[in-house]
Amino acid sequence: MNTRSPVPTPDGEMTGYMWLPEATEGPGILLLQEIFGVSRYIQGRAADLAAAGYVVLAPELYWRLDRQRVDEAAPDAVEQAMALAGQLDWSAAVGDAVAAFTQLQGMDEVRTAPAVVGFCLGGGLAFNVAAETEPAALVSYYGSALPQLLDLVPRVTCPSLHHFGTSDDYLDARTVETISQALTADGRPTRVELYDGANHAFDNHDFHLYHPEASRQAWGTTVGFLEQHLPV
Repeated sequence: MNTRSPVPTPDGEMTGYMWLPEATEGPGILLLQEIFGVSRYIQGRAADLAAAGYVVLAPELYWRLDRQRVDEAAPDAVEQAMALAGQLDWSAAVGDAVAAFTQLQGMDEVRTAPAVVGFCLGGGLAFNVAAETEPAALVSYYGSALPQLLDLVPRVTCPSLHHFGTSDDYLDARTVETISQALTADGRPTRVELYDGANHAFDNHDFHLYHPEASRQAWGTTVGFLEQHLPV
């Protein structure tokens, strides 16, 4: 069960939600949303991570906007979400996510430097946050903004894991290859995993692009990666 955990920012309090593991303490994970917001799906993944032993904080990154969430099952969900994401001030969102990371790191329940995990919009934001902070690890699912963030690669020094589908409508094979080459240059501690036939948002079981096998494989890899770099 999650509880509200407000995050102070220079512009006011951002809504955040926290999940605690059974032990009530453990390593921290900052979980960053898709373009749909802190949806039922994102909350489910937060609960999964808490069940694995992590303290999870998911900030409501659309808190500055008039609307915070989109129903993924709506016929025009993508159009609604793209319009909402288009209103987001990227720099402000990065600053808000960094504020959430700092708050999580300072919580009594959190033992070590947190990891950052993000999906879609949150996958790119997680990468940007990793360039601004010192997380224990980074996991990015189909980070849609990564092509515009490759200049930050030298500043992301933590172990990182990136998931992409080979049939992604938003990140084609050439783009993913460019991202992969940049992320793995100079022997960086980076893993790039590809999933045959999977589209964008393949992990979201509430969205029509859900790919059960890719989701299962990627989540197993994610949990193993986190256990390696952020043991509970």
